[in-house]
Amino acid sequence: MGASAIHCADDARRLARRRLPWMVFDYIDGSAGRETGAARNRAALDAVTLRPRILKDVSQRSLATEIFGASAGRPFGIAPMGMCNLSRPGADLMLARLAGRHRVPHGVSTVASTPLEQIIETAQGHAWFQLYFSGDGVGTFKLLERAKAAGYKTLVLTVDVPEVGRRPRELRHGFTMPFRIGPRQFIDFALHPQWSFPALFSGKPQMANFEMDGFEFDRTETRANVTWETLSRVRDAWPGKLVVKGVLDVDDAQQLVSAGVDAIQVSSHGARQLESAPAPIEMLAKIRAKLGPDFPLFYDSGIRSGEDVLKALSLGADFTFIGRVLQFAIAAAGEPGLQRMWEVLSSEMSNAMAQIGATSPSAVERQI
Repeated sequence: MGASAIHCADDARRLARRRLPWMVFDYIDGSAGRETGAARNRAALDAVTLRPRILKDVSQRSLATEIFGASAGRPFGIAPMGMCNLSRPGADLMLARLAGRHRVPHGVSTVASTPLEQIIETAQGHAWFQLYFSGDGVGTFKLLERAKAAGYKTLVLTVDVPEVGRRPRELRHGFTMPFRIGPRQFIDFALHPQWSFPALFSGKPQMANFEMDGFEFDRTETRANVTWETLSRVRDAWPGKLVVKGVLDVDDAQQLVSAGVDAIQVSSHGARQLESAPAPIEMLAKIRAKLGPDFPLFYDSGIRSGEDVLKALSLGADFTFIGRVLQFAIAAAGEPGLQRMWEVLSSEMSNAMAQIGATSPSAVERQI
């Protein structure tokens, strides 16, 4: 089956599960603990309703919007995801080309498997660099300077990973970063030749942004020493737009505004960190209500459809980001699968906009 078999996010996930080794699928798909957090996120999104409106002229609709004063072809971009090339060789650049075509931000992960310089060039400048602060910060600020030199204008500081969340599906498979292959993984790969042969030909995915002198990546290195003073140092060092990602608390959001950040991204890290965290879609509405209508507020976590995007916009988001669904589409059918999934999301959103009487993202009625 190819890209034409993808009609919704569930199709992409189902096809990806057939093709990917169990270890890789569970790394992409898995969540913290018993995964009740992911189920709660989904239930909360499902509980949000949109109000149908009738007899409005919605024959001419546009999905275009603005973000930080620049035009974007969609109100959804690409969330930062680590080691995307595990889903299929070249996945990072497939996402970058998509971002360039549609003029949307491509979140480039600290732990991307393609150098940050190559991604922003391929994305025609439509890329934001996502930064983890870890250890003593020396390597972190080296990465910040690299991003600045490469032409990145927006930095996304992720703050909801003081320690890497416990994800039992990963632990059972012995998944590690950097990627290591042992007897268990070898058997898993042998049983999934559609994935294994291209991956073998392309070589083991690397932590591309860490190939700098005196700098080695350690996924287990603590990030627990990050404080408000750390944020102040990053703010002072970064001249462009600064987004703080991983916010689920109203008081934290207010303090971030006072600290001079340019936008806040409401997110539970796809439910991959704290299993008992509140549903981000519920906190989005509360944070918007507290901050007022004008402060830039972004959203990710659990978006699976164009209607989900509309729900986030209706509850106060100015822009949204999509992650796992795009990796599943790549795993299922490569770059044609990714483009197909993007078209499905766009079609779902456009269709739902017609149902609620909106002709553009800015015309979506807020429920708060």
